[in-house]
Amino acid sequence: MRTHLRIGRGAFGLLMAGTALALPAVAQAQDRPEEPQTEAAEQGGIQDIVVTARKRTETTQDVPVAVTAISAATIQKYDLTSLERIAASTPSFVVGRSPSGSGATLVLRGIGSNTTSIGLEQSVAVIVDGAYYGQGRTINEGFFDLGRLEILKGPQALFFGKNATAGVVSITTADPGDELEVIARAGYEFRARQMVGEAIISTPLSDTLGVRLAIRGSKMNRGYFKQIGTDQTYPTLDRTSTSQVVTPTNHVSGPAGDGRSEEFYVRGTVKWEPTDQFTATIKANYGTNNSNNPAASSVLYNCPTGKSAGNPAIPCARAFQSSANRFPSAIAATVPFANKDGQTGNQYKSWAINANLAYEMDHVTLTSVTNYNWNRNIFQFDGDSVSRSGAPGVFATEWSTFHAFSEELRALTSYDGPVNLMVGGYYQKTKRDYLAWTASGGLENSNAPQPFQRYLANSKDSETEGETIAGFGQVIYKPVDRVELTGGVRYTHETKDSYFLQPYSHPVRVTQGIFLPGTTIRSNQTFNDWSPEVTFSFKPTSDINIWGAYKTAYKSGGFSNSGILSPNAGLPDFEFDPEKARGFEGGIKTMLMDRQLRFNVTAYSYKYTNLQLDFFRSDIFAFTTINAGSAGTRGVEVDFEFAPRGLDGFDIHGSINYNKSRYGNAIGAPCYAGQTRAQGCNLVYVNDGTPNGTARPFNAATDAVANRQNLKGHPTANAPEWVGTLGVNYDAKLPGGLTLGMAVDARYSDSYLATAFGNLATLQNSYVNLDASLRLRTENERWELAVIGKNLTNRWYATGGTDAPNTGSGTGGTTGVLADQIGFATLPRTVMVQATFKY
Repeated sequence: MRTHLRIGRGAFGLLMAGTALALPAVAQAQDRPEEPQTEAAEQGGIQDIVVTARKRTETTQDVPVAVTAISAATIQKYDLTSLERIAASTPSFVVGRSPSGSGATLVLRGIGSNTTSIGLEQSVAVIVDGAYYGQGRTINEGFFDLGRLEILKGPQALFFGKNATAGVVSITTADPGDELEVIARAGYEFRARQMVGEAIISTPLSDTLGVRLAIRGSKMNRGYFKQIGTDQTYPTLDRTSTSQVVTPTNHVSGPAGDGRSEEFYVRGTVKWEPTDQFTATIKANYGTNNSNNPAASSVLYNCPTGKSAGNPAIPCARAFQSSANRFPSAIAATVPFANKDGQTGNQYKSWAINANLAYEMDHVTLTSVTNYNWNRNIFQFDGDSVSRSGAPGVFATEWSTFHAFSEELRALTSYDGPVNLMVGGYYQKTKRDYLAWTASGGLENSNAPQPFQRYLANSKDSETEGETIAGFGQVIYKPVDRVELTGGVRYTHETKDSYFLQPYSHPVRVTQGIFLPGTTIRSNQTFNDWSPEVTFSFKPTSDINIWGAYKTAYKSGGFSNSGILSPNAGLPDFEFDPEKARGFEGGIKTMLMDRQLRFNVTAYSYKYTNLQLDFFRSDIFAFTTINAGSAGTRGVEVDFEFAPRGLDGFDIHGSINYNKSRYGNAIGAPCYAGQTRAQGCNLVYVNDGTPNGTARPFNAATDAVANRQNLKGHPTANAPEWVGTLGVNYDAKLPGGLTLGMAVDARYSDSYLATAFGNLATLQNSYVNLDASLRLRTENERWELAVIGKNLTNRWYATGGTDAPNTGSGTGGTTGVLADQIGFATLPRTVMVQATFKY
């Protein structure tokens, strides 16, 4: 309680400081007539960025939401063509890529979903052109030729629906313009020897019809991470029981790939405006992204001995290097979807079509967003994540597809009176198919029912079909000029029907009680939720906005498709309940000094219940997604931008974010490998038939070891308390009609834990990374030459991770050895030269 009050006072103090800075400007502004914001912007200073955070057009300063808006010019300036690159330069936003499971974790303000279950949806929703893309593998999409990008922090249920408990990343791609536009762009990145090309053509075909076609392709000739694996031996024993004595067959596996990739994306847009009232925008896109190792950024970085427990020749180091092996040739020839040469890899393919319709009547605007998106992901990787010899080797392949159809209808009134309404409905139909095959433990069975099962330890087959129906509405009330009150709610009804089956398990593993093949478990889940929201906004002048909000949100429960079924596991180990959030935030947004200074302060406090976590339960050999109690996040965010009119083309900008994200009562959370009872692993799991089970204190008289902990008071993953940014832009006019553009941006992060289970071995120390660009262009922007540098400080830091397989011991006992730690590392220093031609 004392901690809560201390944080609250700090937040209140910073908020009041920001208010005090704004008050003199308020007094001055009240003595002069208002000027339209657009007119002020045309005279220089700071220009507004339009956002649709509330599904209607507003500026970042007018909307009562904590939003970071990134313009198309900024995206291009720093080559922000992936969510990972955007996160690396954005406060409080973290993206971590993983080789399996959901494929990624997206975190805002210390709240996100870990990566090990494909059935676990993200707490940070990704919206593309108004449609929901909630899967972690969305990070593989090609985000280029964008109109803008908005990062909305905190719960966003009313306008964006389920799975937005931590926030929303809203991406708007570029539309056709009123004039012919041709863009050709070519780049070369030196570290990865990557060649990048883009081509964009946009043109009106008539006064009412325009089209836009954008294409991007790239090829890396070297990976960002050095592959230090070497040839290793994987021995197999052809047997069906542990009592058989057979001679092992040694298979040689070479080093895995270094993560180099190829990508291709194409997007076509048609925009039709037959009248001033009606607009139809149709977008279709297709993309592929293939790499030769999905685990290339999985780095062995912290080990008790300083070296890998599985192979002492492999060092543990916070370096841009990783080690793994490709499939042995005999295994690659049989395992489904293994590359014929045994090479590791990831093949991602997606396509989508999106239709936005808008009809504006005198006082009512009707909008419709229809979307269908599909993706398929196939990967082959060394599940051991360390180049080593022996039976502990793990070679896995996975095939998964995801389909989603959605339709959203909205109506917004704009009457002159004090009351207006927004009402809408949403429908979504989804289907996830998941297949996996794993060779491990040196197992072989020449008598397996199918030839492809010869080297398998286990295989999986799972599916989830989901349906969502939602209705939402908001009352917008303006009792007096400059004051707006809104209240709204979203009701969500959702069903998920799932099954899980292990078609084959090796007889030895069945005898050992590890796998239960041939048994299908089925789940039929239904969820209902009401998520209300109330906001307040007071604008004493057009340049000052004082706002506050009470928000709630709901994240879908579900089914862990990538789990493991053992004789001791059951349906409760696969099902998990919804995650929910509620709390307050508010602040002040200002434009000061005749719109030369933007200064904003936001304070927030949210509580999350039934927080979803996925982990590997070693006691019953099963992956389990649980609802691990509660968490709270509280903080203050300050950001500014200064663009003096006396120095045209110059601006300085920055931010300071304080965030304290801690678990509340989280009884039953997993222990990390090697955690002793003295370190907090002092509870024992009790299977009571519920999705999460219960946990009781360890009893030395009846229990051999403990296997659970209470995470209360521990920080959540990827939650630095302090994050700050500082940047400078300057466009200098040169003789001959040339402009030299210079930009430097630094980002500081405080230390944090990279995983969700309180393991101090995953501590990531504080760091500073630096981005910069230098551009020379003509005054009419016909051509431009640029040099773009990312992470110029070359700082290594982890954005997620896991215990290394087959390491660590003594979990839940009196003594223990911590597991080796594998971190999902960010990209190293990159430098790209780029040439752009526009017509």
